[in-house]
Amino acid sequence: MTTGAQTPAHPSARPRRSRLRTFLPLGLAAWLVLEIWLLTVVAGATSGFVVFLLLLAGFLLGSVVIKRAGRRAFQNLNEALQRGTPPSSGGGSGLMMLGGLLLMIPGLASDALGLLLLLPPVQKAVGRSAQRTVDRKLRTATPGTLGDAFQQARMHRPDGKVVQGEVIKHDERGEGEREQRPPLTP
Repeated sequence: MTTGAQTPAHPSARPRRSRLRTFLPLGLAAWLVLEIWLLTVVAGATSGFVVFLLLLAGFLLGSVVIKRAGRRAFQNLNEALQRGTPPSSGGGSGLMMLGGLLLMIPGLASDALGLLLLLPPVQKAVGRSAQRTVDRKLRTATPGTLGDAFQQARMHRPDGKVVQGEVIKHDERGEGEREQRPPLTP
């Protein structure tokens, strides 16, 4: 029975699976097994009620952290807009929100990782590492890829000036038949 789909002549003709598609499901499964194992160990050492209280405390602390980091990021944005300057990239609000999210996810390993992300030295180190990774990926972006689009979006003039312009379409009509339009500037 045929489905109409072409089968490759050689098994090597299929596109190679990326590392992320291969190892992400395995990593998530290992993470879940670790979380469940840690919860059962702690429940065996103390009680199920203590584990419930730990998970509830992590959820509440995570929600407070996310709310506070979001409020701080919004205040920084408002102050930058009032000053007329671009918002500062410092502050670590994104990493604080990630730490809060990890605290809200049920599990002790995610809580420990979330608490680590709330420490300022860890935030600075992770932020620098992430910035270097993004910059390296943008430098090696090929034309037509998503990375190229981000690189083009980040380009700006150093003086911040906007150049006014007008698009003129040339066609077969004569100069006398050309439609007159008002200028773009007020």
